[in-house]
Amino acid sequence: MELPVIELEPFLKWRIAQSCKSELPTSFQCNFCNGHLENGDVGKEDGGLDESDSLLRESCARVAACLRETGALVIRDPRCSTDDNDRFLDMLERYFGQTSDLKRKEERPELHYQIMPENARPVMPTGPDRKWRYMWRIGPRPAETRFQELNANPVIPEGFPEWVDVMDGWGHKMIAAVEVVAEMAALGFGLSRTAFTSLMKQGPHLLAPTGSDLSKYADLGNVFAGYHYDLNFLTIHGRSRFPGLFIWLKDGRKVPVRVPEGCLLLQVGKQLEWLTGGECAAGMHEVVSDGTMKAVEASKKAGRSLWRVSSTMFAHIASDAILKPLGHFVDAPASTNYCPIYAGEYVEVELSAINLKNSKR
Repeated sequence: MELPVIELEPFLKWRIAQSCKSELPTSFQCNFCNGHLENGDVGKEDGGLDESDSLLRESCARVAACLRETGALVIRDPRCSTDDNDRFLDMLERYFGQTSDLKRKEERPELHYQIMPENARPVMPTGPDRKWRYMWRIGPRPAETRFQELNANPVIPEGFPEWVDVMDGWGHKMIAAVEVVAEMAALGFGLSRTAFTSLMKQGPHLLAPTGSDLSKYADLGNVFAGYHYDLNFLTIHGRSRFPGLFIWLKDGRKVPVRVPEGCLLLQVGKQLEWLTGGECAAGMHEVVSDGTMKAVEASKKAGRSLWRVSSTMFAHIASDAILKPLGHFVDAPASTNYCPIYAGEYVEVELSAINLKNSKR
């Protein structure tokens, strides 16, 4: 399935013209608008669209409708280039291609792990997901928080001098894209522009790439990420070099997702579901080996890596912020199912449920 592509450039130009204040750590240089982006300088705290901005209003409405109706969204952000994505994938292919012993040095079970070893029905796994995952924090964390473990310092692997630059560079660009989508969605839902982004400030955002070895697990039926939803606010992915992602639409259909080159995929997480009183449902999805053999053969012939790397970024609501339906979503039919709760408390409940949080301290 090819979701419609939403172009962010018109809204980005409007933000810059309005001197809108950025809520998130999005300061970096690029070739967009003479190489300068808004970086938190004082500007409009919550600038809204004028009646004359009909095309932008329509674009915001499309973002909101897509998130509500499909739980997923494809965007093109001029600040996030194919070269950026390739640089990230190249480095992570080398990282995941190391021996298991070297990768296990980065494990942190006391912090819910830094890296984890490996029709309409989902593929039923016969064991653990065939993947490794590495987690890298993006952006500042609060000086004081009730949820220190969710805001811990990152682990840096040995032998990758470019690690910090590549991870921070790609991670900050993706969180910047999430911020724009969150603003457009808020306006499309009839909320204030910063309704979502103000809650994301100093959130425990994580760049969390996964690696699956297709030299071992390319056969049909292997599960790289079993049927699940994401517990965060919005998940954003760069384009993978191998297929395998399937999502479930609200009508129950299971469809493969194809992300065009130069685009990014976003998926609704449970925290956005909470804030919209269930109007946007966290999308169920899986990543499996279905359809990968052709891509594997092409990579073999080209002498490329056979590691399937996903450049996944989990954008979160701040741990100490309260999750509850916002604005008119208080009156949504299912809103009573979403009682107020600290975002960090909600995350810890979810981590306990999937056995990623230690029961003993």
